[in-house]
Amino acid sequence: IDPEANPGQTEPVTLLLHKPVGYCTGHDELAQPATQLLEAAGLWPEDASGIRPLKMHFARLTACVPLETSASGLVVYTQDWRVARKLTENAASVEHELVAEVAGELAAGGLERLNQGIRFNGRVPAAIKVSWQNEARLRIALKGAQPGQVAHLCEAVGLRLVALKRLRLGSVSLGKLPPGQWRYLRAGERF
Repeated sequence: IDPEANPGQTEPVTLLLHKPVGYCTGHDELAQPATQLLEAAGLWPEDASGIRPLKMHFARLTACVPLETSASGLVVYTQDWRVARKLTENAASVEHELVAEVAGELAAGGLERLNQGIRFNGRVPAAIKVSWQNEARLRIALKGAQPGQVAHLCEAVGLRLVALKRLRLGSVSLGKLPPGQWRYLRAGERF
């Protein structure tokens, strides 16, 4: 037994995963679940949280704000009910920053139309900012993003979504976290 072991209950943790393309965070039964990547060996060596991985950190995790199987980027798994509540019940107030690789020709006035918001699942996004990152990539920031929404936005203005990557949720960024690795949410980070 570790002499520094604490017999008390551990604090709930939140894990930030850089999900690669092909792993699912939802109900896609044909793809590998992203939770397979959550093991002690997948901890990013540059994790600055100071938390030592424990077996109990991988139990009772709630997947928050899923990503499509064909997308990559930041995915959150948590044991903390406060984080789960913020990212699920208050999802409409959390901004997502995404990069969408696109193909096709943007319709006339398409960028302006995107920035005004396009109806998806019965609602128009409250706030959306879209700009060109380069000639093949759009940078999108919107609150309460839903699976399939970015593809819908692109199609509405004559573009085809080729690839999608989530860079940020609220003020928590993917940063330099490599695909397939995860890190702990640090004490000062808030969504």
